[in-house]
Amino acid sequence: MATTNGSANVAADSRFDPTFTQHVIEAMGPKTAPRMRQVMGSLIRHIHDFARENELTIDEWMAGVEMINWAGKMSDNKRNEGQLMCDVIGLESLVDEITFKRAAETTDAATASAILGPFFRHDAPILENESTIVHGVDDGEITYMHGKVLDSVTKKPVAGAWIDVWQASTNGLYEQQDNDQVEHNLRGKFKTDDNGHYGFYCLRPTPYPVPFDGPAGKLLQLLNRHPFRPAHIHLIVQREGYKPVTTQIFDRRDPYLENDSVFAVKDSLIVDFTPLKGNPKATLELEYPVLLAPQGESH
Repeated sequence: MATTNGSANVAADSRFDPTFTQHVIEAMGPKTAPRMRQVMGSLIRHIHDFARENELTIDEWMAGVEMINWAGKMSDNKRNEGQLMCDVIGLESLVDEITFKRAAETTDAATASAILGPFFRHDAPILENESTIVHGVDDGEITYMHGKVLDSVTKKPVAGAWIDVWQASTNGLYEQQDNDQVEHNLRGKFKTDDNGHYGFYCLRPTPYPVPFDGPAGKLLQLLNRHPFRPAHIHLIVQREGYKPVTTQIFDRRDPYLENDSVFAVKDSLIVDFTPLKGNPKATLELEYPVLLAPQGESH
């Protein structure tokens, strides 16, 4: 009976050259950085074991190569299809969990992280607090989102923290996917005041499918999986002297919380949108504090 140890399938090794994988690993030169040697040695070992275990054919291997090439051809500074492929197999969320758990072991608890996703842009406009990121969207629920950025150790306000926010529109598209939206719609960067306060107007997010026109969508179809992401808002919060937080916040009423197509939902990131009275600019409110851990702070 075939048994599997930590590095290879024993039955498969009896049929294929048992020295080949180690020979490839040992081809790395003496100047290879230690971390590169560790990561690439592990990757080569695991991917060779995968090929042997499944007796991968040339056609199957080439189909995978073509999918990777397809992702590269579709990616640009507005869309990262390779990242989206990692998302739908849970890799980015797993790396995020590893990173967050390791940080939590050495620092006081900060706001939980979540994946960056493939639609972040580095050039979002800088806006004043209390302004809106919503332009030309008539069918959404306008929300006043606000809160304070706090030091996770002292719980004191953090002034001068930057909050980068972006979200999809009600049609399920980010602005760079949709020629009908103005550039930078539903994006903005805000800076906390002396009291650590930030505030802006956005949409109550809605669920949407990840794009089906590329290799990530094709992979979902081959796996007979739905493409939907639960309603969420993206945030990156950073300030010199603190560890940055990249996260997403999710609407508690969303039906896809339990089966997010990219596996990014964490319980602590689920929020409630509440009715807002007396504000002619919005019908809903979301108060959301953010905790930043100081750089180098440890228990």
